[in-house]
Amino acid sequence: MTTQISSMLRTHPQPQTTFDPAALAECLDACLECSAVCTACADACLSEQAHLAHLVRCIRLNLDCADICAATGRVLGRLTDADQAVLRAQLQACVAACTACGDECANHAQHMNMAHCAVCADSCRRCAAACTRLLGSVSA
Repeated sequence: MTTQISSMLRTHPQPQTTFDPAALAECLDACLECSAVCTACADACLSEQAHLAHLVRCIRLNLDCADICAATGRVLGRLTDADQAVLRAQLQACVAACTACGDECANHAQHMNMAHCAVCADSCRRCAAACTRLLGSVSA
């Protein structure tokens, strides 16, 4: 998907962005992937009937992270006249959501042998790292 995102970023008639195009494409891809993975993980957790009571927090974090990642992807994809303070706040929110969700899922993967949570934790960590790298290029 990064190829299509990169193509869109390159063809934008007014690419008014301070971001490195490759880093922006990587972050957009990571956000969109993480949103889908977190949604699927929440659904998988709902199917863990024997452990459902232990997964309420995980499901909540999955759904919050999915929504925040999706919103971050949408905000980052709009290149025209972006407000740097809004971009910074959105990226920070995404890092916080991905960190919380990733930590919770990693715990379930390790202690409850939930493979779907391991996949989700990896996706959350990738997204948090991509957002953190992009944060480094946002003006104060």
